Amino acid sequence: MESQESFTGEFDHQRDPPGEVPQDDQNLCGQERDALLGALWRSMAILEFAADGTILQANDNFLGMLGYRREELIGRHHSMLCEPLYVQSADYQQFWQHLRQGEIITGTLQRCRIDGTIVWLEALCSPILDERGELSKVISAAADISSHIDDSHHSNSVLSALNRSLGVVELSPDGLILAANRNYLKTMEYLAEDLVGKSHSLLCDPEYANGEEYAAFWRDVCNGRFFSGRFPRRTRSGRTIWWEATYSPLLDPHGKAERVICIGNDVTYRVTREKSDREHLHLLSLGINETDNAVLITDAQNRIVFHNTGFTRMLGFQSQQVIGKQPRELFAHHPTFVKSIERCHGELLQGHSFHTEELIHDFHEQPVWISAVVNPILDADGRLINAVCVMTDITNTKVHEVLQYRVLNAMARDSSLSEQMNLLCEEVERVAPEVIASILRVDEQGRLHTLAGPSLPEAYSRAIDGLSIGPLVGSCGSAAFTGQAIISEDIASDPHWADYKELALTHGLRACWSTPIKSADGKVIGTFGFYFRQPRQPSGFHHLLVDAGLHLCALAIEREASRARIHQLAFYDSLTGLPNRSLLLVQAGQAIAAAERNHSTVAVMFIDLDRFKQVNDSLGHQAGDELLRTVATRLQSQARRSDIVGRLSGDEFVVVLTQYDTLHLTEVVKRIQERLAMPCHINGTPLNPSASIGVAIFPDNGNDIETLLHRADIAMYQAKAVNRGRFSFFSEEMNSMAQERLALEGALRDALRGGLFELHYQPQIRLREHTLHGVEALARWHDAQLGQISPGRFIPIAEECGLIGELGKWALEEACFQLADWRRRGIQVPCISVNLSATNFHDLDLPQFVTGLLRRYSLVPTDLTLEITETVLMDTNPSTNQTIAAVHALGIPLAMDDFGTGYSSLGYLRKLPVSELKLDQSFVRDMAKDDAVSALTNAVIRIGESLKLTVVAEGVEDADQYQLLLSQGCDVAQGYYFSRPMAADELERWVRDFRANLNEEAGQAT
Repeated sequence: MESQESFTGEFDHQRDPPGEVPQDDQNLCGQERDALLGALWRSMAILEFAADGTILQANDNFLGMLGYRREELIGRHHSMLCEPLYVQSADYQQFWQHLRQGEIITGTLQRCRIDGTIVWLEALCSPILDERGELSKVISAAADISSHIDDSHHSNSVLSALNRSLGVVELSPDGLILAANRNYLKTMEYLAEDLVGKSHSLLCDPEYANGEEYAAFWRDVCNGRFFSGRFPRRTRSGRTIWWEATYSPLLDPHGKAERVICIGNDVTYRVTREKSDREHLHLLSLGINETDNAVLITDAQNRIVFHNTGFTRMLGFQSQQVIGKQPRELFAHHPTFVKSIERCHGELLQGHSFHTEELIHDFHEQPVWISAVVNPILDADGRLINAVCVMTDITNTKVHEVLQYRVLNAMARDSSLSEQMNLLCEEVERVAPEVIASILRVDEQGRLHTLAGPSLPEAYSRAIDGLSIGPLVGSCGSAAFTGQAIISEDIASDPHWADYKELALTHGLRACWSTPIKSADGKVIGTFGFYFRQPRQPSGFHHLLVDAGLHLCALAIEREASRARIHQLAFYDSLTGLPNRSLLLVQAGQAIAAAERNHSTVAVMFIDLDRFKQVNDSLGHQAGDELLRTVATRLQSQARRSDIVGRLSGDEFVVVLTQYDTLHLTEVVKRIQERLAMPCHINGTPLNPSASIGVAIFPDNGNDIETLLHRADIAMYQAKAVNRGRFSFFSEEMNSMAQERLALEGALRDALRGGLFELHYQPQIRLREHTLHGVEALARWHDAQLGQISPGRFIPIAEECGLIGELGKWALEEACFQLADWRRRGIQVPCISVNLSATNFHDLDLPQFVTGLLRRYSLVPTDLTLEITETVLMDTNPSTNQTIAAVHALGIPLAMDDFGTGYSSLGYLRKLPVSELKLDQSFVRDMAKDDAVSALTNAVIRIGESLKLTVVAEGVEDADQYQLLLSQGCDVAQGYYFSRPMAADELERWVRDFRANLNEEAGQAT
């Protein structure tokens, strides 16, 4: 490009304050129109480029003017728009030099369109400087004047174009608004007639408009000075906007301002965004400096060029000790970390990030565990120009991690407590070599026992083992006694060590810090001690080690104690302290195995306390527990060292006799039984306990403990069946009986599920009227293999195996169904009675169940009578009385069965809502032969008569009994004299015949 390619305008080399446009000291060329053009050049085409010439942005006017698309310009160099010869010339270099000096450049220049043609531009280039005064970027505004560069018409067109794109306001020298274009009025939210003639101060903040700064601004403008910058302005609505504008004075020939032209646009959004960016940078700066992390930045030569305040706080180094140094120089005395730094730098040179966790030492040589992450910053060619290192203090976490890893791993391997504690001490001494670690356990008697002390002299550990804790028993004994940490900076002079200092000093121990180890409930269970070979206090790092170690010590010691407790709970009875079933089986199995090897015998005694339930019910469970403990103590007192005593469950105990004299086994059993039967006082109440004992012998009665226990249990039940307080040796006959009972129980379950039970019905006759009072439903069971099984056999089994409740409900439903069926078919049966057990009355849903049956079969409560025995009345289950009361409330009659056979039945009559007494057949059977029995039956009948209760005699078998009961005034009787129990269809025929006989007798009577 030729010389005319350079700017034709003149350079003003003066650097003015930011936001102001330097005043042109020379007169503007041309007429007033040229000056106006000089103020409006930026509005035509705008180009933004960086300090290195990279094009950052171009507006549509610029793109259209040169024919480029935006993507063809952005990111390219400014020189692509210039003639190549001009780019290589000194003029182009001077152009950049002035911009870097912060000088605004105006003038006429040439630029190249995309098609290679030349365009003439009137341009203004404004440099933007950063806070250090260095060039950040350049804003260029230009107008195309190539077609009519000297044509005033074209100039007017340019002015018109600028007028359309920017806000323009014309002002008088005293600040009155003379004119404003549409864009200006729109921005300020005014109409022309509302703004023209008003003072420019109207658009300014009142405080600013009335101040000296505003007055100085107008003085400078009127004196011919140009102003460019961003100014806060107020719109008509009161909203503040930022107005980026140039104030250009038009001077007369004498250099006085005639008018002022202000051209600008609204940059509020840009200002707001820049403010947000500045705030973001400020917060970023705060974040870097105020974080607890240490931040370090190095240059290409690996020298430190920046560190934040967190670096000083963490490691203690000041700026003058750091800036310009290489990181390895700061830690030259720690070769291990220096090697890590060198390895890090090698990774960075390859463009890789680096992460490490290291135990280092700060400026004061205190240990600090850090986690460092270092990231490289590379140039366009991949060369390292900076590295950013962020270090985090992980001392606390790492101490816990390092100590926990080895100790918890040892726990997982189920190693001993001593091994776990030694590992902890060794790890402490590894990271803190100046420490000699010790862990002591405190037993229940308050004595110290060494758990770990791998670096303590063995003689010293032996000397302190077993010492009782106290206020002056060294650091550890005192810490355990007081529950507080004890720091002895100098053992030689510390009063806690007065009696033991020679012991410590002899072994080179000069200082000690001991901290109590406490369980979860705050009890002191040990001590964690740090010994030192020089008088000193523990450091902060030592405190971290102890804090982490205490938790592990407590965990390990409590875990060991828990394991001991679990072993006790797993294998010993918590109430008596005897071996439980699990341990008993193991020990007995071992005894049997030894006996088998030695060809000897073993006796297994199964012991069951008699009437233990009555003790619980009458004196309470606490008394029952005390009785069990007393029995356990007595059994242990009779057992030899080789014998085994255990508790199976409830009131069942087992004694395994080994190495006994077979000729005297009976004497041993008798002696044990007599010892158990000795009187005792339980909670102040005298008791005479007794026990039933069954004995089985190895190898005669079985080859394993389970078999022997089972057979001893059978023998015990046989003894209890004969009489309580006896003992019995097992025999095969007992086994056959037990097997038969087991088979009967299985058949009973199948019969109940399979509907093999049926009800038979026995009539009950009113003696005076000789009419049918009702029928009693009695369960009957016929098995295909076992034949007819009497209720005396299957009822006790049903009670023992838990089926009696289900059997009772079946009988209720079957009886109600049958009575409803008879009623439907005209068979006149007044009511039906059903026997229920105590178990049925434990069920609180029994009243609801009975109500449902009555509703389903259209019966009334008085159609059904429930027979209960004395066992129900004496039952201590809290549900029993509640259920009886609820049944009575329904209006269902209750009958007391087997009355007179129990010792307490009379006492219950006044409390219970019974309406019938059933005289037991044992009285009826002998009443005609024994006057005493006859008197008793008469007394029962009189009791019933006085209490208005119906008396029903059971088991009437002959005429003498019938006549005697009739003469005594008995109300109702049943028995074989009238009829045996019958199936339902047989009873129907009996009822018809009975009714027919009654009618015949009535006819004869008339």
